[in-house]
Amino acid sequence: MANDLFNSFMTGPDEQGRFGDFGGRFVSETLMPLILSLEEEYEKAKTDESFWAEMNDLWTHYVGRPSPLYFAERLTDHLGGAKVYMKRDELNHTGAHKINNVLGQIILARRMGKTRIIAETGAGQHGVATATVCAKFGLKCVVYMGAHDVERQAPNVFRMRLLGAEVVPVTSGRGTLKDAMNDALRDWVTNVRDTFYCIGTVAGPHPYPAMVRDFQAIIGKEVREQMDAAEGRLPDTLVAAIGGGSNAMGLFFPFLDDTDVNIIGVEAGGKGVNAKMEHCASLTGGRPGVLHGNRTYLLQDDDGQILEGFSISAGLDYPGIGPEHAWLHEIGRAKYVSITDVEALEAFQLCCTLEGIIPALEPSHALAHVMKLAPTLPADHIICMNMCGRGDKDIFTVAKALGFEMGNFG
Repeated sequence: MANDLFNSFMTGPDEQGRFGDFGGRFVSETLMPLILSLEEEYEKAKTDESFWAEMNDLWTHYVGRPSPLYFAERLTDHLGGAKVYMKRDELNHTGAHKINNVLGQIILARRMGKTRIIAETGAGQHGVATATVCAKFGLKCVVYMGAHDVERQAPNVFRMRLLGAEVVPVTSGRGTLKDAMNDALRDWVTNVRDTFYCIGTVAGPHPYPAMVRDFQAIIGKEVREQMDAAEGRLPDTLVAAIGGGSNAMGLFFPFLDDTDVNIIGVEAGGKGVNAKMEHCASLTGGRPGVLHGNRTYLLQDDDGQILEGFSISAGLDYPGIGPEHAWLHEIGRAKYVSITDVEALEAFQLCCTLEGIIPALEPSHALAHVMKLAPTLPADHIICMNMCGRGDKDIFTVAKALGFEMGNFG
Protein backbone atom coordinates (compact mmCIF):
# COMPACT_ATOMS: atom_id res chain seq x y z
CA MET A 1 0.00 0.00 0.00
CA ALA A 2 1.10 3.58 -0.55
CA ASN A 3 1.54 6.46 1.87
CA ASP A 4 -1.90 7.90 2.60
CA LEU A 5 -0.82 11.45 1.71
CA PHE A 6 -1.66 11.91 -1.99
CA ASN A 7 -1.61 8.11 -2.26
CA SER A 8 2.09 8.37 -3.08
CA PHE A 9 5.19 6.40 -2.14
CA MET A 10 7.29 9.57 -2.43
CA THR A 11 6.00 11.70 0.46
CA GLY A 12 8.03 10.31 3.37
CA PRO A 13 9.39 10.74 5.90
CA ASP A 14 6.84 12.26 8.28
CA GLU A 15 7.63 15.09 10.71
CA GLN A 16 9.34 12.66 13.10
CA GLY A 17 11.55 11.37 10.31
CA ARG A 18 9.68 8.08 10.06
CA PHE A 19 9.02 5.89 7.04
CA GLY A 20 6.21 3.85 8.55
CA ASP A 21 7.80 2.17 11.58
CA PHE A 22 11.35 2.93 10.46
CA GLY A 23 13.74 5.86 10.67
CA GLY A 24 13.37 8.46 13.40
CA ARG A 25 16.00 10.21 15.47
CA PHE A 26 17.73 8.17 18.21
CA VAL A 27 20.62 10.43 19.27
CA SER A 28 22.17 11.87 22.41
CA GLU A 29 21.01 15.19 23.85
CA THR A 30 24.36 16.67 22.81
CA LEU A 31 23.68 15.97 19.15
CA MET A 32 20.02 16.94 19.04
CA PRO A 33 20.64 20.71 18.55
CA LEU A 34 22.99 19.95 15.63
CA ILE A 35 20.48 17.58 14.05
CA LEU A 36 17.70 20.14 14.36
CA SER A 37 19.94 22.87 12.95
CA LEU A 38 20.84 20.68 9.98
CA GLU A 39 17.19 19.87 9.36
CA GLU A 40 16.31 23.58 9.43
CA GLU A 41 19.14 24.43 7.02
CA TYR A 42 18.16 21.67 4.61
CA GLU A 43 14.48 22.66 4.67
CA LYS A 44 15.53 26.16 3.64
CA ALA A 45 17.92 24.88 0.97
CA LYS A 46 15.27 22.66 -0.65
CA THR A 47 13.35 25.74 -1.82
CA ASP A 48 16.37 28.00 -2.38
CA GLU A 49 17.04 28.46 -6.09
CA SER A 50 20.63 29.59 -5.41
CA PHE A 51 21.38 26.34 -3.57
CA TRP A 52 20.21 24.19 -6.48
CA ALA A 53 21.91 26.47 -8.99
CA GLU A 54 25.22 25.85 -7.23
CA MET A 55 24.51 22.12 -7.05
CA ASN A 56 23.61 21.88 -10.73
CA ASP A 57 26.69 23.86 -11.76
CA LEU A 58 28.98 21.57 -9.76
CA TRP A 59 27.17 18.40 -10.88
CA THR A 60 27.70 19.49 -14.49
CA HIS A 61 31.16 21.06 -14.50
CA TYR A 62 32.89 19.29 -11.58
CA VAL A 63 31.25 15.85 -11.34
CA GLY A 64 30.50 15.42 -15.05
CA ARG A 65 26.77 14.80 -14.92
CA PRO A 66 24.62 13.61 -16.52
CA SER A 67 26.33 10.22 -16.44
CA PRO A 68 25.59 8.10 -19.54
CA LEU A 69 22.90 5.46 -19.87
CA TYR A 70 24.61 2.61 -21.69
CA PHE A 71 23.03 -0.30 -23.57
CA ALA A 72 25.16 -3.35 -22.73
CA GLU A 73 24.72 -5.06 -26.09
CA ARG A 74 27.23 -7.88 -25.74
CA LEU A 75 26.05 -8.72 -22.22
CA THR A 76 22.44 -8.68 -23.43
CA ASP A 77 23.29 -11.06 -26.29
CA HIS A 78 25.26 -13.33 -23.95
CA LEU A 79 22.47 -13.59 -21.39
CA GLY A 80 19.57 -13.79 -23.81
CA GLY A 81 16.17 -12.39 -22.89
CA ALA A 82 15.82 -8.86 -21.54
CA LYS A 83 17.74 -5.80 -22.74
CA VAL A 84 20.28 -4.64 -20.15
CA TYR A 85 21.11 -0.97 -19.64
CA MET A 86 23.69 0.39 -17.21
CA LYS A 87 23.51 3.79 -15.56
CA ARG A 88 27.20 4.70 -15.68
CA ASP A 89 27.65 6.55 -12.37
CA GLU A 90 31.12 5.06 -12.08
CA LEU A 91 32.12 7.68 -14.67
CA ASN A 92 31.52 10.50 -12.18
CA HIS A 93 34.54 12.41 -10.86
CA THR A 94 35.99 10.21 -8.03
CA GLY A 95 34.58 7.04 -9.62
CA ALA A 96 31.23 6.49 -7.89
CA HIS A 97 27.84 7.95 -7.03
CA LYS A 98 29.01 9.19 -3.61
CA ILE A 99 30.02 12.66 -4.78
CA ASN A 100 26.39 13.46 -5.77
CA ASN A 101 25.48 13.57 -2.08
CA VAL A 102 28.76 14.91 -0.68
CA LEU A 103 28.47 18.11 -2.70
CA GLY A 104 25.05 18.84 -1.22
CA GLN A 105 26.08 18.16 2.36
CA ILE A 106 29.27 20.22 2.18
CA ILE A 107 27.46 23.17 0.62
CA LEU A 108 25.09 22.95 3.61
CA ALA A 109 28.07 22.72 5.99
CA ARG A 110 29.58 25.88 4.53
CA ARG A 111 26.24 27.68 4.88
CA MET A 112 26.20 26.63 8.54
CA GLY A 113 29.73 27.97 9.11
CA LYS A 114 31.33 24.57 9.73
CA THR A 115 35.04 24.32 8.95
CA ARG A 116 35.78 20.68 9.85
CA ILE A 117 34.17 17.79 7.99
CA ILE A 118 34.13 14.21 9.28
CA ALA A 119 32.94 11.15 7.40
CA GLU A 120 32.82 7.37 7.65
CA THR A 121 33.73 5.13 4.74
CA GLY A 122 33.77 1.43 3.92
CA ALA A 123 34.84 0.93 0.31
CA GLY A 124 36.55 4.29 0.50
CA GLN A 125 34.47 5.94 -2.23
CA HIS A 126 32.54 8.18 0.18
CA GLY A 127 35.80 9.04 1.90
CA VAL A 128 37.44 9.94 -1.42
CA ALA A 129 34.43 12.04 -2.45
CA THR A 130 34.43 13.87 0.90
CA ALA A 131 38.18 14.48 0.76
CA THR A 132 37.82 15.72 -2.81
CA VAL A 133 35.12 18.29 -2.07
CA CYS A 134 36.89 19.41 1.12
CA ALA A 135 40.03 20.01 -0.93
CA LYS A 136 38.03 22.05 -3.43
CA PHE A 137 36.57 24.28 -0.69
CA GLY A 138 39.59 24.35 1.65
CA LEU A 139 37.97 22.50 4.56
CA LYS A 140 39.63 20.21 7.08
CA CYS A 141 38.67 16.57 6.45
CA VAL A 142 38.84 13.56 8.79
CA VAL A 143 37.72 10.15 7.49
CA TYR A 144 37.03 7.18 9.78
CA MET A 145 37.65 3.83 8.12
CA GLY A 146 37.67 0.34 9.58
CA ALA A 147 41.19 -1.09 9.84
CA HIS A 148 40.10 -4.15 7.84
CA ASP A 149 38.84 -1.86 5.06
CA VAL A 150 42.02 0.25 5.18
CA GLU A 151 43.89 -2.93 4.27
CA ARG A 152 41.59 -4.15 1.49
CA GLN A 153 40.95 -0.71 -0.03
CA ALA A 154 44.53 0.61 0.01
CA PRO A 155 44.24 2.56 -3.29
CA ASN A 156 41.42 4.68 -1.89
CA VAL A 157 43.28 5.29 1.38
CA PHE A 158 46.20 6.70 -0.60
CA ARG A 159 43.83 8.85 -2.70
CA MET A 160 42.27 10.34 0.44
CA ARG A 161 45.67 11.18 1.88
CA LEU A 162 46.79 12.72 -1.42
CA LEU A 163 43.71 14.95 -1.22
CA GLY A 164 44.75 16.16 2.23
CA ALA A 165 42.40 14.11 4.40
CA GLU A 166 43.35 12.51 7.69
CA VAL A 167 42.38 8.82 7.54
CA VAL A 168 41.73 7.29 10.97
CA PRO A 169 41.87 3.46 11.04
CA VAL A 170 39.21 2.06 13.39
CA THR A 171 40.27 -1.12 15.20
CA SER A 172 37.13 -1.77 17.28
CA GLY A 173 34.74 -4.56 16.31
CA ARG A 174 35.70 -6.20 13.01
CA GLY A 175 37.17 -2.97 11.67
CA THR A 176 34.54 -2.34 9.00
CA LEU A 177 31.92 0.27 8.07
CA LYS A 178 29.76 -0.14 11.18
CA ASP A 179 32.75 0.51 13.43
CA ALA A 180 33.86 3.52 11.37
CA MET A 181 30.39 5.04 11.75
CA ASN A 182 30.48 4.45 15.51
CA ASP A 183 33.75 6.37 15.84
CA ALA A 184 32.58 9.18 13.56
CA LEU A 185 29.51 9.68 15.76
CA ARG A 186 31.73 9.76 18.87
CA ASP A 187 33.88 12.43 17.23
CA TRP A 188 30.81 14.51 16.37
CA VAL A 189 29.54 14.42 19.96
CA THR A 190 32.83 15.84 21.24
CA ASN A 191 33.38 18.43 18.48
CA VAL A 192 29.94 19.94 17.99
CA ARG A 193 30.98 23.56 17.52
CA ASP A 194 32.96 23.47 14.26
CA THR A 195 32.29 19.97 12.90
CA PHE A 196 29.83 18.69 10.29
CA TYR A 197 29.24 14.95 9.90
CA CYS A 198 28.89 14.05 6.22
CA ILE A 199 27.08 10.68 6.21
CA GLY A 200 27.56 8.62 3.07
CA THR A 201 24.37 6.60 2.91
CA VAL A 202 20.60 6.79 3.46
CA ALA A 203 20.94 5.86 7.14
CA GLY A 204 21.54 7.69 10.40
CA PRO A 205 19.18 10.00 12.28
CA HIS A 206 16.63 12.16 10.49
CA PRO A 207 17.12 14.19 8.27
CA TYR A 208 20.05 12.21 6.82
CA PRO A 209 18.14 9.33 5.15
CA ALA A 210 15.82 11.69 3.25
CA MET A 211 18.50 14.30 2.57
CA VAL A 212 20.99 11.81 1.12
CA ARG A 213 18.18 10.25 -0.94
CA ASP A 214 17.20 13.64 -2.33
CA PHE A 215 20.76 14.40 -3.41
CA GLN A 216 21.18 10.95 -4.98
CA ALA A 217 17.79 11.11 -6.75
CA ILE A 218 19.59 12.88 -9.60
CA ILE A 219 20.46 9.33 -10.74
CA GLY A 220 16.85 8.22 -11.24
CA LYS A 221 15.76 11.58 -12.65
CA GLU A 222 18.39 11.29 -15.36
CA VAL A 223 17.44 7.67 -16.08
CA ARG A 224 13.82 8.68 -16.70
CA GLU A 225 14.88 11.22 -19.32
CA GLN A 226 17.58 9.05 -20.86
CA MET A 227 15.40 5.96 -21.09
CA ASP A 228 12.66 7.97 -22.76
CA ALA A 229 15.20 9.19 -25.32
CA ALA A 230 16.61 5.68 -25.89
CA GLU A 231 13.45 3.55 -25.80
CA GLY A 232 10.51 5.96 -25.70
CA ARG A 233 9.31 4.54 -22.37
CA LEU A 234 10.27 3.73 -18.80
CA PRO A 235 12.32 0.63 -17.92
CA ASP A 236 10.43 -2.45 -16.74
CA THR A 237 12.87 -3.34 -13.95
CA LEU A 238 15.40 -1.42 -11.88
CA VAL A 239 18.25 -3.21 -10.09
CA ALA A 240 20.81 -1.78 -7.67
CA ALA A 241 23.17 -3.06 -4.99
CA ILE A 242 22.47 -2.18 -1.36
CA GLY A 243 24.66 -1.75 1.70
CA GLY A 244 23.15 1.25 3.43
CA GLY A 245 21.42 1.86 0.13
CA SER A 246 22.13 5.37 -1.21
CA ASN A 247 22.82 4.48 -4.84
CA ALA A 248 19.72 2.29 -4.86
CA MET A 249 17.45 4.96 -3.32
CA GLY A 250 18.86 7.45 -5.81
CA LEU A 251 17.82 5.21 -8.69
CA PHE A 252 14.55 3.98 -7.18
CA PHE A 253 13.00 7.11 -5.67
CA PRO A 254 11.90 8.91 -8.88
CA PHE A 255 10.15 5.68 -9.96
CA LEU A 256 8.34 4.75 -6.74
CA ASP A 257 4.95 5.94 -7.98
CA ASP A 258 5.39 4.16 -11.33
CA THR A 259 4.00 0.91 -9.98
CA ASP A 260 4.49 -0.92 -13.30
CA VAL A 261 8.25 -0.57 -12.79
CA ASN A 262 9.70 -3.47 -10.79
CA ILE A 263 12.26 -2.43 -8.17
CA ILE A 264 14.91 -4.88 -6.91
CA GLY A 265 17.59 -4.21 -4.31
CA VAL A 266 20.51 -6.62 -4.07
CA GLU A 267 22.11 -7.27 -0.68
CA ALA A 268 25.49 -8.84 0.04
CA GLY A 269 24.98 -12.56 0.59
CA GLY A 270 28.64 -13.15 1.53
CA LYS A 271 29.23 -16.86 1.96
CA GLY A 272 25.47 -17.48 1.91
CA VAL A 273 22.53 -16.32 4.02
CA ASN A 274 22.92 -18.75 6.92
CA ALA A 275 22.67 -19.04 10.68
CA LYS A 276 26.36 -18.11 11.05
CA MET A 277 25.59 -14.62 9.68
CA GLU A 278 28.41 -14.86 7.13
CA HIS A 279 26.63 -12.22 5.07
CA CYS A 280 25.31 -8.65 5.20
CA ALA A 281 21.76 -9.29 4.00
CA SER A 282 19.88 -7.49 6.78
CA LEU A 283 16.47 -7.60 5.07
CA THR A 284 16.85 -11.25 4.05
CA GLY A 285 18.36 -12.44 7.32
CA GLY A 286 17.77 -9.72 9.94
CA ARG A 287 15.00 -8.06 11.95
CA PRO A 288 14.08 -4.53 13.11
CA GLY A 289 16.20 -2.73 15.71
CA VAL A 290 18.01 0.57 16.35
CA LEU A 291 21.52 1.44 15.13
CA HIS A 292 23.29 4.70 14.28
CA GLY A 293 20.35 6.91 15.14
CA ASN A 294 17.54 5.17 13.25
CA ARG A 295 15.25 2.16 13.45
CA THR A 296 15.67 -0.28 10.59
CA TYR A 297 16.40 -3.93 9.76
CA LEU A 298 19.63 -5.17 11.36
CA LEU A 299 21.68 -8.31 11.79
CA GLN A 300 21.38 -9.00 15.52
CA ASP A 301 21.25 -11.82 18.04
CA ASP A 302 18.33 -12.77 20.29
CA ASP A 303 19.44 -10.16 22.84
CA GLY A 304 19.49 -7.35 20.29
CA GLN A 305 23.29 -7.19 20.05
CA ILE A 306 24.47 -6.14 16.59
CA LEU A 307 26.29 -8.93 14.79
CA GLU A 308 29.33 -8.64 12.54
CA GLY A 309 28.31 -9.23 8.94
CA PHE A 310 30.56 -10.43 6.15
CA SER A 311 31.04 -9.49 2.49
CA ILE A 312 33.91 -9.41 0.04
CA SER A 313 32.63 -5.92 -0.81
CA ALA A 314 33.71 -3.27 1.71
CA GLY A 315 30.90 -0.94 0.63
CA LEU A 316 28.20 -3.55 1.33
CA ASP A 317 29.79 -4.82 4.55
CA TYR A 318 27.25 -3.19 6.89
CA PRO A 319 24.83 -5.04 9.24
CA GLY A 320 21.90 -2.71 8.52
CA ILE A 321 20.07 -0.88 5.76
CA GLY A 322 18.54 2.56 5.22
CA PRO A 323 15.11 2.94 6.87
CA GLU A 324 13.30 3.83 3.65
CA HIS A 325 14.42 0.52 2.17
CA ALA A 326 13.09 -1.25 5.28
CA TRP A 327 9.74 0.47 4.72
CA LEU A 328 9.65 -0.35 1.00
CA HIS A 329 10.41 -3.95 1.90
CA GLU A 330 7.60 -4.17 4.46
CA ILE A 331 4.95 -2.61 2.21
CA GLY A 332 6.07 -4.69 -0.77
CA ARG A 333 6.89 -1.84 -3.16
CA ALA A 334 10.42 -3.13 -3.65
CA LYS A 335 11.84 -6.65 -3.65
CA TYR A 336 15.16 -7.46 -1.98
CA VAL A 337 17.38 -10.42 -2.81
CA SER A 338 20.92 -11.49 -1.92
CA ILE A 339 23.97 -12.39 -4.00
CA THR A 340 26.99 -14.32 -2.73
CA ASP A 341 30.65 -13.34 -3.05
CA VAL A 342 31.18 -16.11 -5.61
CA GLU A 343 28.31 -14.86 -7.78
CA ALA A 344 29.54 -11.26 -7.55
CA LEU A 345 33.05 -12.28 -8.62
CA GLU A 346 31.63 -14.12 -11.62
CA ALA A 347 29.68 -11.00 -12.64
CA PHE A 348 32.78 -8.83 -12.12
CA GLN A 349 34.77 -10.97 -14.58
CA LEU A 350 31.97 -11.22 -17.13
CA CYS A 351 31.50 -7.45 -17.21
CA CYS A 352 35.23 -6.97 -17.79
CA THR A 353 35.46 -9.42 -20.68
CA LEU A 354 32.15 -8.66 -22.42
CA GLU A 355 31.79 -4.91 -21.98
CA GLY A 356 35.29 -3.61 -21.27
CA ILE A 357 34.02 -2.13 -17.99
CA ILE A 358 35.76 -2.99 -14.70
CA PRO A 359 32.97 -2.67 -12.11
CA ALA A 360 33.33 -2.19 -8.39
CA LEU A 361 32.42 -5.20 -6.27
CA GLU A 362 29.30 -3.36 -5.04
CA PRO A 363 27.51 -3.09 -8.43
CA SER A 364 28.90 -6.52 -9.33
CA HIS A 365 26.29 -7.83 -6.88
CA ALA A 366 23.54 -6.04 -8.80
CA LEU A 367 24.92 -7.32 -12.09
CA ALA A 368 25.00 -10.88 -10.74
CA HIS A 369 21.27 -10.68 -10.11
CA VAL A 370 20.74 -9.24 -13.59
CA MET A 371 22.58 -12.29 -14.93
CA LYS A 372 20.04 -14.51 -13.21
CA LEU A 373 17.03 -12.41 -14.15
CA ALA A 374 17.58 -11.39 -17.78
CA PRO A 375 17.44 -14.90 -19.31
CA THR A 376 14.00 -15.47 -17.73
CA LEU A 377 12.45 -12.41 -19.37
CA PRO A 378 11.30 -11.61 -22.93
CA ALA A 379 13.45 -9.62 -25.36
CA ASP A 380 11.22 -6.54 -25.09
CA HIS A 381 11.72 -6.33 -21.30
CA ILE A 382 14.11 -3.54 -20.25
CA ILE A 383 16.35 -3.83 -17.19
CA CYS A 384 18.29 -0.84 -15.91
CA MET A 385 20.99 -1.48 -13.31
CA ASN A 386 23.06 1.13 -11.53
CA MET A 387 26.79 0.78 -12.22
CA CYS A 388 27.46 2.85 -9.12
CA GLY A 389 31.25 2.46 -8.87
CA ARG A 390 34.32 1.48 -10.82
CA GLY A 391 36.58 -1.37 -9.82
CA ASP A 392 40.05 0.18 -9.61
CA LYS A 393 39.80 0.09 -5.83
CA ASP A 394 38.98 -3.63 -5.80
CA ILE A 395 41.67 -5.12 -8.01
CA PHE A 396 43.80 -6.34 -5.08
CA THR A 397 40.77 -7.94 -3.38
CA VAL A 398 39.65 -9.61 -6.61
CA ALA A 399 43.15 -10.80 -7.45
CA LYS A 400 43.46 -12.42 -4.03
CA ALA A 401 40.02 -14.04 -4.31
CA LEU A 402 40.88 -15.45 -7.73
CA GLY A 403 44.24 -16.80 -6.55
CA PHE A 404 46.54 -14.32 -8.29
CA GLU A 405 49.50 -12.61 -6.70
CA MET A 406 49.84 -8.94 -7.67
CA GLY A 407 53.10 -8.51 -9.57
CA ASN A 408 53.18 -12.19 -10.56
CA PHE A 409 50.75 -12.46 -13.47
CA GLY A 410 53.15 -13.98 -15.97
